[in-house]
Amino acid sequence: MQAVLPGPSYAKRVDAMQAADEIAELRQLDPAWVRHMLGQAHYIPAIAKAITPPPLGTPKNWQLYRSRFIEPMRIKAGLRFWQAQQQTLERAEAETGVPAEIIVGIIGVETIYGQQMGTYRVLDALATLAFDFPAVHPRASERSAYFKAELAQYLSLCQANTIDPLAQKGSYAGAMGMPQFMPSSWLKYAKDFDGDGKIDLFFNPADVIGSVANYFKAFHWQPGLPTHYPVHFDPSKLDLDALMLPDILPTFSVTTFQDKGAVLTDQALQHSGKLALIELQNGAAAPSYVAGTDNFYAITRYNWSSYYAMAVIELGQAVKTAAGR
Repeated sequence: MQAVLPGPSYAKRVDAMQAADEIAELRQLDPAWVRHMLGQAHYIPAIAKAITPPPLGTPKNWQLYRSRFIEPMRIKAGLRFWQAQQQTLERAEAETGVPAEIIVGIIGVETIYGQQMGTYRVLDALATLAFDFPAVHPRASERSAYFKAELAQYLSLCQANTIDPLAQKGSYAGAMGMPQFMPSSWLKYAKDFDGDGKIDLFFNPADVIGSVANYFKAFHWQPGLPTHYPVHFDPSKLDLDALMLPDILPTFSVTTFQDKGAVLTDQALQHSGKLALIELQNGAAAPSYVAGTDNFYAITRYNWSSYYAMAVIELGQAVKTAAGR
């Protein structure tokens, strides 16, 4: 188990106590309660280290990244989850259009179906990143503001649902439960999918499945649309810089994509929406490329990474195949 070594508490930090008063006013909470809770939060050095990006120029490696997620233990756990939750997965897909394998892929990549939901106190994680976000990060100020808002939402969520803010454990970024929802996502997208009158993303698979499906529906998942297509290049026409410029945002029509040197399969040629060129670096080896659709982009709204999105897609497909679907 991960050792969490706490640093100083925030009880005597002027900025933290000032933030406590602001949160109390903004969220209509008892100022003394908010101060008491924030005063028990601790700076966690390991969290600041974990959130710090690798040095510029550090090579990415899709094959290495993939091997962490598309592997026998996770696939077997996914198969058990699919078999146990088949009816709920089918209902979620029918109601939202989000395929069961995408839902299963998300939960598997995030927490191995609830096996690894995080060992940090959520309060410590959010406080650390709200008040001591590493200054070396290129967007440190913006990210600090984001985590302050998440901290406020977390305290409000706990108060509204009679949850002990000191008892909840999660990731180093403060994400919670099987789907690793941030507090704001819990508020916006979490669903009581089994109708028992409460939302439980820690131990209720039905609520987890319904909430993940609802998340993607909110981000405009298009039923029946593939997430990506194979792509290769015509060297005589290739303008790789232009194709890479919009990053993972689908921008190009099929015609424009082809005009810039992309060669698509027959299925992709029938695509009526926009496409993005997705590059997956492979360390010292040549990169891999696919043509991403709006549904690929929707997966990156869960985690802004094409590597993450592809791992979700491939894990979900591997579990679906194991389930004989």
